[in-house]
Amino acid sequence: MNQTRDGGAPRTAVVIGAGMVGLSTAWFLQERGVDVTVVDRDSVAAGASWGNAGWISPGLSIPLPEPSVLRYGLRSLLDRNAPLYVPIRVDVGLWGFLLRFAAHCTMRAWRRSMQGFIPINSQCLDAYDQLAENGITVPTVDAPITAAFEKRAQAADLLRELRLIRDSGQEIGFAEMTGDELRERMPQVSQRVELAIRLDGQRYVDPGAYTKALGEAVVKRGGTLREGFTVTDIRPDSGAIAVRSTTGESVRGDVVVLAAGSWITGLARKLGVRTRVQAGRGYSFTVPTEQPVPGPLYLPAVRVACTPYQGKLRVAGTMEFRGPDDPLDPGRIRAIIASARPLMEGISWEDRTDEWVGPRPVTPDGLPLIGATKAPGVYVAGGHGMWGLTLGPITGRLLAEQITTGKRPEALAAFDPLR
Repeated sequence: MNQTRDGGAPRTAVVIGAGMVGLSTAWFLQERGVDVTVVDRDSVAAGASWGNAGWISPGLSIPLPEPSVLRYGLRSLLDRNAPLYVPIRVDVGLWGFLLRFAAHCTMRAWRRSMQGFIPINSQCLDAYDQLAENGITVPTVDAPITAAFEKRAQAADLLRELRLIRDSGQEIGFAEMTGDELRERMPQVSQRVELAIRLDGQRYVDPGAYTKALGEAVVKRGGTLREGFTVTDIRPDSGAIAVRSTTGESVRGDVVVLAAGSWITGLARKLGVRTRVQAGRGYSFTVPTEQPVPGPLYLPAVRVACTPYQGKLRVAGTMEFRGPDDPLDPGRIRAIIASARPLMEGISWEDRTDEWVGPRPVTPDGLPLIGATKAPGVYVAGGHGMWGLTLGPITGRLLAEQITTGKRPEALAAFDPLR
């Protein structure tokens, strides 16, 4: 059961992290009558929740470790311009993480982990709909995600992955298109594209605007938001749990949720969570286009995702294993442009704005950490990798249920932080 002063459901909660996962958890706790304080080391949507591609894609929400990812990673290891970048330096924690990640890159491990994703994926759009029905007005747009390939042979890996996803029991609709058929719908695709695969039943959103709207809703519903609050410690205090900051300030709640993205690991270890969360940094920028973009475009061969964004196009890519607070590397932006430019046209690459880097929280087994820790009344919600936007609301809804009832929903069984 929850650790509260009266032994029942908690009356107050502190959520550490004002990104999509933390704010979703705060919102759904409020739905269950809990008074919430949200603290963040920076501000709302300051981490991975702002500059990502904005895809709400249950069809692609799958474990990252997989044999083809390992093969691709080994080929890319020494290529400074590859979409996957691992700096060659002495970092025992990083290399230990990568070795554990590689150990999970088997089909047996992938299939086992995929079974954990199916229940939560099946509910994720419903959680977004619940937020929309209750006042979150930033729209989520129904649109297919279209994957484009220069050569037909390049589509083999994605087609194999989609069949594996479908065979595992997850619903996903997809269809092949010729390059000419795609260009009729999406004029940004160049003549070099020979084949496309359309993934149906997906959505996209302006992620920064959505996360900020969620933060505003939490405050409007009576919650407290404290920005610039860097947490150093979580400990019991006079029948509650105190969250202390670097400045000596503290806030208290009956329960605490650690949802600090790529900054989880240091605090989580003190709570008995042994799984390391590593920053897998993604880059993005915004470019003008000659014609409107009708929906998301994916370039799998170069790992670039493009999404309509505020009348322009957001271009995102790269998986860079560096520290979450390391500065933006302009070379990564140039590498994304160099790889995407041959496959697209009508794009003003030189007029780009909003250059951004943000740390996606990656676990070595590809499974998020959602649930109770060894510390009574303290929970973790993080490690979603590239799927924090897709799974943020449903994570918040299910974790709020666990916190207020004392019973873990079956859909969270695979994501036990103490595994």
